[in-house]
Amino acid sequence: MSGHSKWATIKHKKAVQDARRGRLFTRLLREITIAARLGGGDPEGNPRLRTAIAAAKAANVPQENIIRAIKRGTGELQDGGVLEEVMLEGYGPGGAAVLVLSATDNRNRTVAEIRHLFSRYGGNLAEQGSVAWLFDRKSHVLIAAEKTTEDDLMAAVLDVGVDDIRNTGSHWEVIAPPEQHEAVVEALKAAGIEPDTAEVGWVPKNYVKLEGKNAAAMLKLSEALEDHDDVQNVYSNFDIDEQELAALMASS
Repeated sequence: MSGHSKWATIKHKKAVQDARRGRLFTRLLREITIAARLGGGDPEGNPRLRTAIAAAKAANVPQENIIRAIKRGTGELQDGGVLEEVMLEGYGPGGAAVLVLSATDNRNRTVAEIRHLFSRYGGNLAEQGSVAWLFDRKSHVLIAAEKTTEDDLMAAVLDVGVDDIRNTGSHWEVIAPPEQHEAVVEALKAAGIEPDTAEVGWVPKNYVKLEGKNAAAMLKLSEALEDHDDVQNVYSNFDIDEQELAALMASS
């Protein structure tokens, strides 16, 4: 067991809100399009596309939408601009590291708008490579705490090769190498444990403790970034005390 990742729980709550507003479908379909463009439209030979399709199906995205997104990625369907994946790196209030993954048909516009958001909430964009080294690319699975126990969870993934199991209080996090992502998800489902979210993303190597004004500003920055139309995902290494976090989220 290791340190808490409050941002993972916040992101899950945000995903629920996005689903209610229809934003989740857009993000999932963009990921399918980019995965197909970078690795081809055959899921059997494209692990990223397989993962993206699985996430879309779990969110009940219609099959016809999934097929169209794949065709956009492979160039079979041209009904809009070509999406480019852009990863931006920056620092938030209190020195927390932030990675912003976006999908855009206008890189200059997106970079300018993201830079403005960082500046507005007391952060700044950084040079490429200055922040990414603080994260590892990992399989990250989030499970509601009431769905399982630590013993059952460990038994389910014992033979899969996970790196860590973390308890955030409200959720369990299962961290594993990227290549083990599908095996982890399948092992959990075989044990009757249904993940809330499952993705291959960026996990912090360590965490920065934030309090007071820095904590409040960091949450506002995170929410503003997540709300941006071009942003697919946001990762950060901030940590906020449980009680302070609850108070800040209630006030927002």
